[in-house]
Amino acid sequence: MAILQRSWKVGFLVVAAAGAVSGGVLMADEQPKAGGGTGAGAAGPISVPKTEKRPVEETIFGRKLIDNYRWLEGDNTDEKAMGKRTTEVDAWTEAQNNYTRSVLDNLPGRKALEEKLRPLMEVGTVSAPAMRGEWYFYTKREGSANQPTIYARHKSHDKAKVLFDPAQFDPTGLTAIGGMSPSQDGKYLAVGLYKAGDENTTVYIIDTNTGMWLPDQIEGKASVTEWLPGNKGFFYERLGDINNPYSAQIRMHILGSNPKGDPLLFRQFTIAENKELATTWGPGAYFSKDARWMVLNYWTGGSSQDIWCVDLKENTWGTPVNDARKVIKVGAPNKFSGEIHGDTFYMLTDYKAPRNQIVAVNLNHPEEENWKVVVSESKDATLKGFGLAKGMIVASYEEKASTRIRTFAMDGTPGTEVRLPGIGTAGISTEDDRTEAFLSFTSFNYPPTIFKIDLANAGAEPTVWEKPAVPVDPSTVEVNQVTYSSKDGTPVTMFLVHKKGLKLDGNNPTLLNAYGGFDISMTPNFSATLFQWLDAGGVYALPNLRGGGEYGKTWHEAGMLGSKQNVFDDMIAAAEWLIANKYTSPKRLATSGGSNGGLLMGAMMTQRPELFNAIICAVPLLDMVRFQNFLMARYWVGEYGTAEKEADFGWIIKYSPYQNIKPNQPYPAILFTAGENDTRVHALHARKMAAAMQAATSSDPKQKPVLLWVDREGGHGQGKPLNLRIRDAADQRIFLMWQLGMLDNK
Repeated sequence: MAILQRSWKVGFLVVAAAGAVSGGVLMADEQPKAGGGTGAGAAGPISVPKTEKRPVEETIFGRKLIDNYRWLEGDNTDEKAMGKRTTEVDAWTEAQNNYTRSVLDNLPGRKALEEKLRPLMEVGTVSAPAMRGEWYFYTKREGSANQPTIYARHKSHDKAKVLFDPAQFDPTGLTAIGGMSPSQDGKYLAVGLYKAGDENTTVYIIDTNTGMWLPDQIEGKASVTEWLPGNKGFFYERLGDINNPYSAQIRMHILGSNPKGDPLLFRQFTIAENKELATTWGPGAYFSKDARWMVLNYWTGGSSQDIWCVDLKENTWGTPVNDARKVIKVGAPNKFSGEIHGDTFYMLTDYKAPRNQIVAVNLNHPEEENWKVVVSESKDATLKGFGLAKGMIVASYEEKASTRIRTFAMDGTPGTEVRLPGIGTAGISTEDDRTEAFLSFTSFNYPPTIFKIDLANAGAEPTVWEKPAVPVDPSTVEVNQVTYSSKDGTPVTMFLVHKKGLKLDGNNPTLLNAYGGFDISMTPNFSATLFQWLDAGGVYALPNLRGGGEYGKTWHEAGMLGSKQNVFDDMIAAAEWLIANKYTSPKRLATSGGSNGGLLMGAMMTQRPELFNAIICAVPLLDMVRFQNFLMARYWVGEYGTAEKEADFGWIIKYSPYQNIKPNQPYPAILFTAGENDTRVHALHARKMAAAMQAATSSDPKQKPVLLWVDREGGHGQGKPLNLRIRDAADQRIFLMWQLGMLDNK
């Protein structure tokens, strides 16, 4: 079921460096100049900006630490001002941006590369449609459009009509769609919008037939969870205070009423009520279509939830449900999610099943002794999710980081495996009133394609519904998956992508991209811009590090908290394998990652800098001693721990990149990126680390600079207009090609 993105709960953005990495956005009147930048650069590179050291000394659990650049965090005079920009931080950032532009804009071929990347990034995108009644809703971006447009079809084969075009709403291209949720009959569509990457989604309601907007408007990072029968209104989630990321609420709205009076069903605990639970990801809810049942879960840690059910028929809508909750499971270190069908909650969980299983819970008798396992744990694949179709469960698995989809009867009787075009990444859109479904599929050498299928005949050849034209030849690309050993002997899989006929002479420019955290899987995906890299002789490598979700709960837990070093060891072993097997050499090897992957990049530059010639570190976490103090970062204490606890501090201080910089070291060339409006990872991490690395490196800045690009009107990366994504892709690609010696013959 398609719902609005719960953006205030999302931990991180997975950043793939094959195309544009992350960053922010510029206003329409600040379009990239000749070289793709916005500041100084035309006259040639300028000197590295000098950053004043203002030491702050503190002792944490007996260890003395000195922070020379805490002033770059911004205003820390009180809790509400924590990390807010100051005039001097703004001036420092502007100087860094100008320096970065002066370097990147003067690299030979920068403008030509941007023009080469443009048609590749203008390749269209389309989503699998959400089906409601006779209506089909989907998004599509074509050509040079900055943002996707929402389309609706009355019956799947009818002509599509535009329901919402962000360009007409906001010509700057800065307004983005945060998600959409159709009513049960398709009469209305709830749309979430935000601007300049801040993800502060406001929900609006569109009449599907007329295209008119209703006056209803819900602010506060809102997302619609389920519509009420008869289009009376909907249940939704939002923040009670937009400035407090730990103020989640679950409410109900009746169309035409004032949202200020919307009844509160449940809210996040306050620190006074429960200090530990107040700053986890908080509550989430599932509702039955008849509005009879509510299943409420609450994050108790980075990979654990409590879960209850509520019979709303016995309660007045608008009455807090605290006392009406019946326990499904509490106190277990496991995750629980699912869908309600009638009086049954089909629950996906890793409880007693590290690779996940589906359990049927009778909501009238939700106690564990009454649960029934309907889809058992697989020995060779991880069950990642499922949807309900008419009379069946459609389960999605990952086997060696590639998708398989299987059907089951509602009682768990095995059905058919859905036929996929090949080995890659797939998703499926289903509804419980039909066997009609839409399959999305992509791989490194297979453009993202939407297929229409009938799950009653799932083994049949899928029919193409939408497929964008791509100006590349995927048949020229070879994709392999290898297994290598990490430091402790753990086998790790890795995808390798390159042109056919690659010569293994140790001289191929190679980009190693990874993530390694939050139970997130890195699977095959198509990027048209990757073909420019491959055509230039480049190799792309994507390992499935511990901490990810490719191999279940055990794999994730082996890369979190006190085991985080395993992630870094897996990454180092991947680089060493590429070198040992003559794909590349240190002078021809680059690495990239964003968000949690940016932390990984910080570990690579401080632990094994000699392995890489260039590093792109995007929207990163880097000061792990202080990360929990800013924005929504306490959500991630369950993944990383916190230096506020002595035991956690013991492992954090060993790897935290900012505290492990060594002076006078020949560091590789580094490009840090950040977004000034990022509501997830504060830009202070990139600012402080860039200043410290510029002071520490003994490398010649003319040959191996430390650069910082902070998008002044950008966030964590979501919603960036196409033209600015093109700029970023060109920046990062020219940086890599320069450092890996790919410009000499261009």
